[in-house]
Amino acid sequence: MDTKAFKRSLNNSENYHRKGFGHDAEVSGQMQSEYQSDLIQQIRDNGYTLTRGDVTIRLAQAFGFCWGVERAVAMAYETRQHFPTERIWITNEIIHNPSVNQRLRDMQVQFIPVQEGQKDFSGIESGDVVILPAFGASVQEMQLLNDKGCTIVDTTCPWVSKVWNSVEKHKKNDYTSIIHGKYNHEETIATSSFAGTYLIVLNLEQAQYVADYILRGGDRQEFLAKFKNAHSDGFDPDRDLECVGIANQTTMLKGETEQIGKLFERTMMQKYGPDQLNQHFLAFNTICDATQERQDAMYDLVDAPLDLMVVVGGYNSSNTTHLQEIAIDRSIPSYHIDSGDRIGPGNRVEHKPLHRDLTVTENWLPDGPITVGITSGASTPDRIVAEVIEKIFELKGALALA
Repeated sequence: MDTKAFKRSLNNSENYHRKGFGHDAEVSGQMQSEYQSDLIQQIRDNGYTLTRGDVTIRLAQAFGFCWGVERAVAMAYETRQHFPTERIWITNEIIHNPSVNQRLRDMQVQFIPVQEGQKDFSGIESGDVVILPAFGASVQEMQLLNDKGCTIVDTTCPWVSKVWNSVEKHKKNDYTSIIHGKYNHEETIATSSFAGTYLIVLNLEQAQYVADYILRGGDRQEFLAKFKNAHSDGFDPDRDLECVGIANQTTMLKGETEQIGKLFERTMMQKYGPDQLNQHFLAFNTICDATQERQDAMYDLVDAPLDLMVVVGGYNSSNTTHLQEIAIDRSIPSYHIDSGDRIGPGNRVEHKPLHRDLTVTENWLPDGPITVGITSGASTPDRIVAEVIEKIFELKGALALA
């Protein structure tokens, strides 16, 4: 399908909405009371540091809700207010935060059921209202909902839309889109649906494999097996890697995306010569400012002396996981939790080590004075971070009295 023409047609439809519904003031007050925190503001005002007893908290200078996330949640709240009696659905989690998604369920927003790994849209009827989350939705899902006669509320982050525009340009010029991302992540699924020919690479290692194949060839079947589920239908590495464009899932590590872009630029230059580079390589800046700011703030935070690091965010949040990676690279004891409920009872924490299942660590807070670094993913409300900090203060105080 002509995805660009379809999106243009959808934008002109009376049933498609990309802005709020005029309930800004009311929703702003509601979100402030539900998601913001006086404690977090106090720490910000105190130079992002707070000491109580034996505990010093050092907060990253950029963390938590980004503009795109806040906008998406606010639009979802406005949608419920504007359509008080209509059935409202959402195609996926609005953001990767369990408390925020539960709040929408409490507001009678229904989530599209998933059966055997596939979304089941059969329960949606004409006239229903359907919210597209901050990560976006595939063009096929948009078309299905449009054909059903639904009212569509699109909360897709503009940074994600910017990536879609990039892959549209790749497609227009017959370039294969090399997408740095996770092939099964909602955002990458949406992005690839707007692409023509595409290949998804998870990391620099996979990108290097592709670059080596471009320069020296290799086993075609091995290549396709390695990237199973991560390429467009009919992809042929011997045919489709002559001209490539770079795109990314906006929540990936900025530094790695840049390295991958430079790798393919060098590769195409080596294969075709500097004078032919522009005929074989395209790159646009699609790195999200908010993701970059949170990663930069994390690098600054781990440069300070820390006894341990707590990263707060949904376990399926890609940008939160990458913050965790930064702490691990510095060999700082690090705990990824999604809420304060993971702390206790006693000196224990239930957390998710990188690429592993949830585990429980006993005696995670050491004796004596400690400095704890705190950050959170872009989908995490300040109130959740505050609850984590209060739990640490409470636990450390109890240990001191024991």
